Amino acid sequence: MASVFLYHVVGDLTVGKPELVEFPETETVESAIRVIGESAEGSIPIWKRRSHVGVMEKSEMRQQRFVGILNSLDIVAFLARDACLVDQEKAMKTPVSEVVVPNNSLLREVDPATRLIDALEMMKHGLKRLLVPKSVVWKGMSKRFSILYNGKWLKNLDASSSSTNLAPNANRPSSSSTPSSRNKFCCLSREDVIRFVIGCLGALAPLPLSSISSLGAISPNYYSIEASFPAIQVTQKLPQDPSAVAVVESTPDGQYKIIGEISACKLWKCDYLAAAWALANLSAGQFVMGVEDNVTSRSLPHFSVNSTGGENNMANGGASTRQRKFSSRSIGFFSNPASPSFGASRSMYRGRSAPLTCKVTSSLAAVMAQMLSHRATHVWVTEAESEDILVGVVGYADILAAVIKQPAPVIPSTTPSAPFALGPLSLQVCTANLGLWG
Repeated sequence: MASVFLYHVVGDLTVGKPELVEFPETETVESAIRVIGESAEGSIPIWKRRSHVGVMEKSEMRQQRFVGILNSLDIVAFLARDACLVDQEKAMKTPVSEVVVPNNSLLREVDPATRLIDALEMMKHGLKRLLVPKSVVWKGMSKRFSILYNGKWLKNLDASSSSTNLAPNANRPSSSSTPSSRNKFCCLSREDVIRFVIGCLGALAPLPLSSISSLGAISPNYYSIEASFPAIQVTQKLPQDPSAVAVVESTPDGQYKIIGEISACKLWKCDYLAAAWALANLSAGQFVMGVEDNVTSRSLPHFSVNSTGGENNMANGGASTRQRKFSSRSIGFFSNPASPSFGASRSMYRGRSAPLTCKVTSSLAAVMAQMLSHRATHVWVTEAESEDILVGVVGYADILAAVIKQPAPVIPSTTPSAPFALGPLSLQVCTANLGLWG
């Protein structure tokens, strides 16, 4: 474990973070679509409204008000229901409390003085957001690289107390908030933590250059669906971490090729009603690859959308309803005319719907860079010899677990080791990890 995680505190990552604006559960799906499109993380925390405005709220009460995290896949799955497709205007006015998956354990309030290593441990086990008080008067500072940040915080101290209120234990700083700032918070996501980690690669050496396979960062447990199956089947049990389903094709030897994905990050800024119609009416392969090359135009029906004349008007309700011909481009994906069928010319396909992939031999630093540059929550992992034979997936939790894992002790061997051979049992286990449903 690198000492950088011991010396830094959560407060070091909050500099420049905007103040949290709570999104109440009584707001509509229409409003949620607009806020998610404008958000920096593609998902938003949902809150119950405060029962007593102006009253000091304790941490336990605030935690109870947190409902869960809403993303674009949740909304598209909701809009793909039969009742929502019949009355789209009513669906867009539905409160998000009927859409969000309740999970109170996805967010936790922490003190800015919490060690970064403790925050990573929490996020490794499924925590997605850290709620951190803002405008905190610090009584100490983290050891390395934080003097500038803490200099900004320390300047808020009164001149009379600045010389006497410094914490005696600089290893574990403490903090207190002023009355005017007690209800101001910012939210730290796992993406924020990964951005910090990738800025400290030198301190983590040689771990960043190690392969994700050697670090055990590849998860064989993932959701997938055959390309020929109806896309609506992904809504039967929506995956939560990562919020993604791989669209695959089976090969004669029992392996699976990944051709696309249905995920929250791919649907982040899409045309939500068009995506909902496609999810309800197309196969998974048609949804991710585009239907123009596989379905005749006469078989593509018209569907209604609420429009104000804008290019992406799914966030605007209450406007005129018009009929239009469905196109996969209306979802935000692009089809490839050179791919006439799901089974042909797969390597030639590129576009927004192309899944983000890496190989089992890819380094941890390369995978982190991929995720951050594409604003993705995960990367699909393929075999070293093939670009599309799916092996597993790497998500935020897998990366955080890898960077804080204690290195295995090196035990000198006194006897020569026998050559390694992959026996029938090991081969069977490896094959089982490639199952269709994780």
